[in-house]
Amino acid sequence: MKTIWTLILGLALAGQVWAADNEQGFVPLFNGKDLSGWKLRNPNAKSYWTVEDGILKNTIKQGDHGVDLLTEKKFWNFTVRFEYLVPDGSNSGFYLRGRHEIQILGDYKSGKPAPGGNGALYAFKAPDVFASKPGNEWQTCEATIIGNKITVILNGKKIHDNVVCDRPTGGEVDNKVKEPGPILLQGDHGTVWFRNIRIKELPAE
Repeated sequence: MKTIWTLILGLALAGQVWAADNEQGFVPLFNGKDLSGWKLRNPNAKSYWTVEDGILKNTIKQGDHGVDLLTEKKFWNFTVRFEYLVPDGSNSGFYLRGRHEIQILGDYKSGKPAPGGNGALYAFKAPDVFASKPGNEWQTCEATIIGNKITVILNGKKIHDNVVCDRPTGGEVDNKVKEPGPILLQGDHGTVWFRNIRIKELPAE
């Protein structure tokens, strides 16, 4: 009996070590308390961004328009991980370097990938597979950009694999695709919540 429990404990500890290793090198972009390290794209626009219980919330009433939020720091090559909750029918986006949008859309009921659907490189490439979750469930995303190649894993499914994206996809901060840029959260379309946003910078190629 002792041997069995020792084995179980060993496996549990191994799992914890693996999880820690899997997060090695990642640093939080959102501290779960306030908007330190972030700024409004338009300081004069009405903002709906709030922080509650470790969640970065952008809750917009129907017919209203909010404002985008972006990091003060700029990045080049990196892997970014985050979780988001988007109600059915709501619309947002997560921009790599402020230029390449990973579409966030409450499109679970559609049941199929689209160039403007959830997880798409907006208006550039549809996801390889449909990976959306219902609007009341948190979704997980990991995106890696190295040079002009983007890989995205959404809810455990690889939906883009080293896709060459050498132009902005719309709504970008600028068109300087060969320069570092910020992480941008689209906040002017609809309600979206984010949590556990963290990034690992990678060497320049």
